Amino acid sequence: MDAKPMMDIALLPSIDAIDIGLGSSEKGNVGPAGKPKKKSMTSFYLKFFETAPDGKSRRCKFCKQNYSIATATGNLGRHLSHRHPGYDRQGDFVPQAPQAIPFNKKPSQPNVKSTNSVDNDHLSWLLLKWVINGPLPFSTFEDEGLADSFKFINSSTRFWSKARAHSVLLEVFRSMREDVKAALDHVNCKVSITLDYWTNYEQVPYMSITGHWIDENWSLRKVLLDITHIPYPHGGTEIYHSMLKVLESYNISGRVLACTHDNNQNVIIACRMLKDYLDGMKEPFTYIQCAAQTLNLIMEDGLRYVKPAIAKIRECVLEMNTSVEIAQDFREMASACQEGSWNFPLDVSTRPSGHYTMLDVATKANTAMDAVIMKHEKMLGRNRMTTMEKNAVEKTRRYLDSFFKTTNNLCGSELPTIGLVFFFMDHIMEMIKSCRESRYDPDWLKGAAVDMANKALIYSNQVYNLYTFISAILDPRIKKEFVPVDLNTDLNQEAARNHFMMNYASGHFSSIPNGYTNPQDRDGGVQNVSFAEEIARKRRRVSMNNATDELTQYLSEPPAPLSNTDVLDWWRGNSARFPKLSAMARDYLAVQSTAVPPDLVFSAAGDAVEKQRTSLSHDSVQAVMCIRSWVQNGFKFKFRSNEIDYEKLVEPVVQDAPLFDRKTK
Repeated sequence: MDAKPMMDIALLPSIDAIDIGLGSSEKGNVGPAGKPKKKSMTSFYLKFFETAPDGKSRRCKFCKQNYSIATATGNLGRHLSHRHPGYDRQGDFVPQAPQAIPFNKKPSQPNVKSTNSVDNDHLSWLLLKWVINGPLPFSTFEDEGLADSFKFINSSTRFWSKARAHSVLLEVFRSMREDVKAALDHVNCKVSITLDYWTNYEQVPYMSITGHWIDENWSLRKVLLDITHIPYPHGGTEIYHSMLKVLESYNISGRVLACTHDNNQNVIIACRMLKDYLDGMKEPFTYIQCAAQTLNLIMEDGLRYVKPAIAKIRECVLEMNTSVEIAQDFREMASACQEGSWNFPLDVSTRPSGHYTMLDVATKANTAMDAVIMKHEKMLGRNRMTTMEKNAVEKTRRYLDSFFKTTNNLCGSELPTIGLVFFFMDHIMEMIKSCRESRYDPDWLKGAAVDMANKALIYSNQVYNLYTFISAILDPRIKKEFVPVDLNTDLNQEAARNHFMMNYASGHFSSIPNGYTNPQDRDGGVQNVSFAEEIARKRRRVSMNNATDELTQYLSEPPAPLSNTDVLDWWRGNSARFPKLSAMARDYLAVQSTAVPPDLVFSAAGDAVEKQRTSLSHDSVQAVMCIRSWVQNGFKFKFRSNEIDYEKLVEPVVQDAPLFDRKTK
């Protein structure tokens, strides 16, 4: 074994030597009288073959190729020399001790490997990373096709077993979770959480819990706390206990300010139970539904009437995406008719971005679409829209244009604050109201607007409260000027001021209540206070009283520009002016308006995410998704106390000894 840093080998694979005994070499066993015992074949080559179950053939242990039992051993030797060069240096398949994986420290002197050797642990760690970052199952470690592909390059390649890979993964998960806990222990502000409830391909219900906070440098931080399996009967009570268990494991159950959920009814019940629990602890807490998913449902109602026409358009676009000829015909016709330039493949997802693309193609490139359908009548003729459908698509696109622009703004915003969402949602409600009261819009569109209005009303009834009002006004772009009228009441304004004065205005002066405390000397006695010091303390008390007016001063100033203002940058630059109010802003601006990133709700990216996580197996979904999220958010990939540097792991161990032997004939 090379003398270099070693990992704990207990969790790394150990492969028992393969028993290759073919026949018997014992002496003294006498056969029946008159029938001398047939001499057993003891050729060196037979060590690398095994007898097939039918007893009529021998199978190569490297590539599984079969030969007749009567095949001369010389032919077997030629097979090994031609297909598996270096086989004679493999011994009896007893593996070498696993080599150390590359950590942050480089070995003082590189260890040069033989040209035909391969670090199987090194290779298995790379495969583990592949499994974590993609939708691959752990059975990949035992996939014969993948193993044979690597053995073609180097016959000594061996991956970890599925069980061993899974045990290593769980140890990585435990190690990294301790780092996440340590990070949260140092968070000195409120934490908001988001919940996403879903089921995998086995219809097993899971819930992801993500924590969000703003650090001292005014950077929004988030971390996936857990992927927890919801036990039977999967109701609100089970969700509540699972959620509370996760919060308590990270020691943040008393520091959670808000929970944004995905509109699942059982999750709402669980959030209500959590609020009752935190109310008993005298801790502020609110729960709100996901604005992105609500907006998605609202737009689905707006598209209801034209769904059949959209399906026809989508069929045509699918053919264009897969046929170079049809796509070229469409581009040429669109250019000739001055109907824009189109880059394929087009988004055909069933999410809002895909719906908008279908409406866009049908209205902006109507002539080109008709021409392509006519040219490829046999293939696309059934997807030709009627005049009525074309008119309906045009009206729907014009009506929903503001909705799609809103979704683009949410997806493009690094921090879609509660205030920004309220600003957009208020505009959407005005658009819906305008459609319902219009004398020119058709009845079918007005009917859709009624359903859209009902969903928007449910959202406002559930989300508008004191805590979301505070979060909205602390967005310097919104303040009171752009808060919805139903939320911007005198009662909420007074309650917000009281909340600020009680919890933030005097929080930094708890050691000197009322601004006037006689200091104690080191011996416990009262020091003499000069007349000048008394005057200074009175002025400090006045200064502290004025500090409670930070909220008034902040709200009296005009809002910052909506277009080019970064909310956290604004507070980073103005926290010195509003030292107490900025502490409140750190808590409330971390309240999330959406339970999942808006681009996963509105764009085709969400389809890929759904496919990945629902294809994971029951016993590995928690570890795989948590590790993936933790690494993406800056936590180091660790195995116990060792940090695993994958950038070094993909480099050759030494420059002149590559990971694989790439000799060519």
